[in-house]
Amino acid sequence: MTRSQQHPIGSPFGHDSTASEVLSGIDLGGKLAVVTGGYSGIGLETTRALVGAGAHVVVPARRPEAAREALADIEGTEVATLDLGDLDSVRAFAEEFRASGRSIDLLINNAGIMACPETRVGPGWEAQFGTNHLGHYALTNLLRPALVADGGARVVELSSTGHLRSGIRWDDVDFREGYDKWEAYGQAKTANVLFAVHLDALAAEDGVRAFALHPGGILTPLQRHLERQEMVDRGWIDEQGELIDPDVFKTPEQGAATTVFAATSPLLDGLGGLYLEDCEVAVPADEAPEGSGGVKDWAIDPEQAARLWALSAERTGIDTFGRG
Repeated sequence: MTRSQQHPIGSPFGHDSTASEVLSGIDLGGKLAVVTGGYSGIGLETTRALVGAGAHVVVPARRPEAAREALADIEGTEVATLDLGDLDSVRAFAEEFRASGRSIDLLINNAGIMACPETRVGPGWEAQFGTNHLGHYALTNLLRPALVADGGARVVELSSTGHLRSGIRWDDVDFREGYDKWEAYGQAKTANVLFAVHLDALAAEDGVRAFALHPGGILTPLQRHLERQEMVDRGWIDEQGELIDPDVFKTPEQGAATTVFAATSPLLDGLGGLYLEDCEVAVPADEAPEGSGGVKDWAIDPEQAARLWALSAERTGIDTFGRG
């Protein structure tokens, strides 16, 4: 994977496309998808769209009762318990799923936290890196048998333009000094992209292809840790809580579009390790038009991707895709 591969491929979809539009004409009958956090925000719309195209969707959730309530009117779904910040929980979910003997066609690592107060998970990991990246790293590796069983699968990592804020802080990944919630979020989102880059490099020969993406700006429960005044100060909403410029933000249905594009589009057949936005392969950030995103070199660098994989394997004690 090199930056030269980060170029548009002629997608007919764009910024305003919805998940249902992207899936129009695509038959997912008989396919099984796993969507972490697929009961809230764009995750819920992702689940709804995949089911609408015929897929059966497993939704691992930290709050399973809330997930069952949110998905009560969507047939073709099932809920399981999963806390990405707890490796024992990740192992338990993966073991139970593997025991079912089912294969996975689509693994969408959607769940995440953003800009939270300084928090530690596991053995003291910074929570955004531990939950958004390490939890999904462990989950994907532990589900390897199900991902390769039926000739392969697509793995989709939800990243963000937040990755533009920070590469991996190799000298202090856990923010032991000078915690900044937005820098920590940026590092975690860069980690999501690097994970997709190296997973694709390791697993393509098994038919597993991986993509990362920016879904777009969407106001969802992801903003739960932000005070209203902070969102006012950032120019997102006014004092009454109304969007200042609705055109800046996507609806949840539009936000889920790039996710399902990454998971299902035939235009991506034979490709992998790429970062997408607005239902298209993104260009490098230094080539992107002013005001748009693109992808930073630090997020698609294969050497950094391999280094992050090694760090993740060391921290979790899990590496099923590794080569020697």
